[in-house]
Amino acid sequence: METRIPPPLLALALAALAWGLDRWVPQARLAFPFQAELAVVLLALGFSCMLSGVVAFGRAKTTVDPLHPDRASQLVVAGIYRRSRNPMYLGMLVLLGAWSVFLGQPLALLVMPLWVGYIARFQIEPEEAALRRLFGASYAAYCSKVRRWI
Repeated sequence: METRIPPPLLALALAALAWGLDRWVPQARLAFPFQAELAVVLLALGFSCMLSGVVAFGRAKTTVDPLHPDRASQLVVAGIYRRSRNPMYLGMLVLLGAWSVFLGQPLALLVMPLWVGYIARFQIEPEEAALRRLFGASYAAYCSKVRRWI
């Protein structure tokens, strides 16, 4: 693997960066009706995506360790994995969006493309290579049916 940064730690670092942007440019903050409610809905959606992914891995009795996809014992294609190949990373992206909405800071939204770019290049691409080696044609067929994100 090309990365050794656990994705949850990266998400926390980007959330801290979003907070820092908010503190650095407070005049860019926006307040809008139902802001807190939208943040809570996004928070729930993000955690649901992540938890659904973890539960599906648990049911398949395979590793959830993002730093060692080569230890996967099964290709998980059930549950939320019928809709997204990376629901845990999608969930973390939605959590970053929830945090940005909560802050009311448009500049905080800049962390979202940073997340997508970094996680795709240094986490998802190496994971996909490992899964191709492990599961071959089954993984290729799965990839042809299910999108990387949504």
